[in-house]
Amino acid sequence: VVDPRIFETGEGRYVLAFDREERLTAFAAGPVPYAAISGRALSGVLQDQNLGIGLNLGVAPSETLLPSAAVKWLWATLSQGPSSADDLPEEFLPPTGLPETLVTALDTKLATATGYAKLAYLVEVVWRGGRRGHLLAFIDPLPGAEAALAAAVREALVFSGLEAGEMDVTFLEASHTAAARLSKVGLRFDLPTDETAQPPSAPGMNPERPPRLR
Repeated sequence: VVDPRIFETGEGRYVLAFDREERLTAFAAGPVPYAAISGRALSGVLQDQNLGIGLNLGVAPSETLLPSAAVKWLWATLSQGPSSADDLPEEFLPPTGLPETLVTALDTKLATATGYAKLAYLVEVVWRGGRRGHLLAFIDPLPGAEAALAAAVREALVFSGLEAGEMDVTFLEASHTAAARLSKVGLRFDLPTDETAQPPSAPGMNPERPPRLR
């Protein structure tokens, strides 16, 4: 059971959330107990509690207040989840035209995915048939972590204000021929390493078993 501190304001009631542990520590001026929970799961827990989210308050340029109505919208958006498709890439190019907010959101989100993959490359891609877009390719993903990584990318899109945007995600072994091509043109994200990493099991990471507020 999660028992969060609730802050009363003239604009509503809020719980605090931080996308990095060091930001929580900076806000609290020292270590404090916390629950590790994805943005999707947190919005699901709060969306019927008439609670908003205060994100990174006072410790990051990304600080923002999400009122309860925005939390309900966030849950409706994130709960849609990614869809799967099969297609063949014809060309990989350096990524262009992406807002800095998205690159920052991806960097922040992937920094929490310890051990879920070795690294990721962000590229512009031309698919068979001429469709163009952007692709984030995870290299050597932890078996079973693919869905969590795809959901993390979706959250980064939403939290950067690009909820209507699209980004393809794929998972490759480092020995795959495409991995070498991606490394030549892609923007590289190194994920934190952890030899003992397991697929998501922290509170709130399993959407079928969200934490309960009391």
